[in-house]
Amino acid sequence: MLVIQSLFLFVTWGVTAVIVAAIVLIVMRSVVNYMDVNPFSWLAVNLRRSTEPVLAPVRAVLRGSRLDPKVAPFIAVILIIVAGYLVVLVVGSVLNTIAGIIHAVSNRQLGAPVAIIGYLVFGFLSLYTLAMFIRIIFSWVGMSYANRLVRFLFIITEPLLGPLRRTIPPMGMFDVSPIVAFIILWLCKAAVAGTLLRGWPVEFF
Repeated sequence: MLVIQSLFLFVTWGVTAVIVAAIVLIVMRSVVNYMDVNPFSWLAVNLRRSTEPVLAPVRAVLRGSRLDPKVAPFIAVILIIVAGYLVVLVVGSVLNTIAGIIHAVSNRQLGAPVAIIGYLVFGFLSLYTLAMFIRIIFSWVGMSYANRLVRFLFIITEPLLGPLRRTIPPMGMFDVSPIVAFIILWLCKAAVAGTLLRGWPVEFF
């Protein structure tokens, strides 16, 4: 269990370091542009090279939405923080499931097989909830269906969102089916925690 907790901390600190480094580079590029530094200098060229893969798609989405592309660095920083947080959540859900299974196997109690099934189902529901949340964020930032990750998220979440969308009418311009889906998944997780995992720890870190 200590190994899994250490691995989670390592991933968390690693993602945090990447987020901080990306933000620093984006801020440095903004400062260099503001100070009107020679665009062909070593610093300016390398800052553009390292940040353009992130800023270019953000600017394209802003232009498509008829918004000022000058705010792309600010939007990119927010997206980087959100993406890093989602990575930590996904890794945490996977490692929590593994920790639960190890805990159930090592205890050798009578209800261990049921608990193992409970941890697997609970982990699946957690990952499915995150997949739906990521899909919603991707739709907000205008990511194309041609992207493989977007297609994958659409395929695995549409069996739940599709029927809800057809059943529940939108409230004006807002589609409330994702909110209902989140409530359903939350109730399912609560049911698993109260039945298959009754008397067992649900969260390990």
